[in-house]
Amino acid sequence: MMSISFNAIEIFEIAERIERNSVNFYRKAAEAFSDESLCQLLLSLAEFEKEHEKSYANMRKQISAKEWGLITFDPENEMALYLQKIADSHIFDPKKDPAEQLDKGTIEDILNFAIESEKNSIIFYLGLKNYVPATAGKNKVDEIINEEMNHIAELNLRLSALKYIERISI
Repeated sequence: MMSISFNAIEIFEIAERIERNSVNFYRKAAEAFSDESLCQLLLSLAEFEKEHEKSYANMRKQISAKEWGLITFDPENEMALYLQKIADSHIFDPKKDPAEQLDKGTIEDILNFAIESEKNSIIFYLGLKNYVPATAGKNKVDEIINEEMNHIAELNLRLSALKYIERISI
């Protein structure tokens, strides 16, 4: 019985694809809302995610040859297709309508949705980490998890700022 394992490069590729999916999600969601402030928030979240994708791409490029782990012979590129499927079926599914997922149209609801999505991604990466051998860059997956935790902190700051503005406006 063959066990599934990944190397850090593959995990970063998944992370980059998830970030691309989130960029598309927020851009499509912005088109679904007529409120200008909601549209701007969603577009800023898309840019936020675009920066995360670039960050993960840079982190992937810094992985040493030793951390690549064992390279599996894959002439049909099945592993890449499998990884794309994993990325597309977690967190931001590109087949789902963003307007349906963001059923409430307040800024707070959208930020809460973004925070929940980031939490789900941390859980996802913690699970994937178990399939990365130490010799294949397992510690690099921690960098992704830490980055996602930073994303949550940033989103929480935005949410707190909104709540503070609402309180002083009343």
